[in-house]
Amino acid sequence: MSTVRQEQFIEMAIGQEHYAIGIDRIREIIRLQNITAIPHSRPHVKGVIHLRGNIVPVISLRILLGLPEDKPTKAARIVIVKDGDESVGVIVDRVTQVAVYSCLHVPPDSGEDSQSYVQRIGQNDRHLAAILNMDKILNK
Repeated sequence: MSTVRQEQFIEMAIGQEHYAIGIDRIREIIRLQNITAIPHSRPHVKGVIHLRGNIVPVISLRILLGLPEDKPTKAARIVIVKDGDESVGVIVDRVTQVAVYSCLHVPPDSGEDSQSYVQRIGQNDRHLAAILNMDKILNK
């Protein structure tokens, strides 16, 4: 008897939009904390945090995707993502669930740069979620 392994994702929201990252790329999810700014860094780079003896850069997914900056709420989280042997924090408005999608679609090609950040569109019975291409996001 063979078993089919379904890919799992951590689903998060920015505003009303749903995004997802493959669970294999996630180290942990932490509450938003004080971030030390880095002068002259790119607008989406919010700074660094100290996490268990390591300095972790933190980026704003909101700014990277071209969305207006909004004041964080208590639900805001930093998703710590694996980038090889390193880690990068990604600020999101809230983490919603661990998801398995019934259908995965190729995103439409709009010719815009931000489109390359989305590798697939996940569909379940409630909504669609843009599955992020973390390699492209972290190499930005």
